[in-house]
Amino acid sequence: MSAGTEKLDRTRLEKLAADLMEEQFQRVPQMREFHAGEWIDRDYYIRHVIETVLRIRLNNEVDTYALFKVGSKDDTLAANLAKYLAEEFGHETMFTRDLKKFGLSAEELETYDVFPTTKQLMGYLRLAADDRGPAPTTVWDWFVEWYSDRYNQIITNKATEVFGKEFTRGKQAHLDFDESHDHDELMFRTVSRAVESFGTAEQAYSDLVTFVNLIGDYFAELYKTTVADKELSAV
Repeated sequence: MSAGTEKLDRTRLEKLAADLMEEQFQRVPQMREFHAGEWIDRDYYIRHVIETVLRIRLNNEVDTYALFKVGSKDDTLAANLAKYLAEEFGHETMFTRDLKKFGLSAEELETYDVFPTTKQLMGYLRLAADDRGPAPTTVWDWFVEWYSDRYNQIITNKATEVFGKEFTRGKQAHLDFDESHDHDELMFRTVSRAVESFGTAEQAYSDLVTFVNLIGDYFAELYKTTVADKELSAV
């Protein structure tokens, strides 16, 4: 099928995202409970916020590369992606404020490396942009916003309840910003345009499967590194 011959179906995309997340909830320890606001662990949460900061930086780089790949081929798509980028650059500082409250300095943050699954995800996005332009990256960006709308307020509420409001001010500010700027809607318009111009709907659905599987792998790494290994060392 040539690019642009099938429209991306939002209902199908959202249902696929929900079904794929359910699969990850079933296979990864504590992932469902964390996303439902039923469980949280201090080390797990702090490392998750650290990874969020590091991933935002990398995500901005791959988005910039995707924008480069659009070039002058689709000015509307380029403008939408540039708008999203402009509104996202620097947002990791909201999360670093929370990390400072937990006692993690800016210098200590820089000593952390991203998890292997984050490297796999960002590597996939970079290589896919070489092969298929901006379409795969915009699918990922749409999923990030869909995920945030669905789960991040729940997670933040639980963190606020357990650790205190002063430990989640930055994360809440980021959620409030995204809501006021309607990023979910912006990114669906963007991914629809990218798929129409540079890919196919079926490729977008396939990319989403890859992305959510990698997110499940990330949460498995997160649990093993911060909870399972800690429990083993305590035995």
